[in-house]
Amino acid sequence: MNEVIFLVEEAPEGGYPARALGASIFTQADDLAGLHAQVRDAVDCHFDDGERPGTIRLQAV
Repeated sequence: MNEVIFLVEEAPEGGYPARALGASIFTQADDLAGLHAQVRDAVDCHFDDGERPGTIRLQAV
């Protein structure tokens, strides 16, 4: 996998959940700056060394 794309929504109760397409990764944060860090951490935890995608994209919906 060269790229992982996350769909990001603004939750009605506040915060930003993000779900990866094509991988079982879900994370959330209170603000967008925090979400960027959470997504990077979740991707690092999900993939083994050397298998991490080179590109991570966040798509707001």
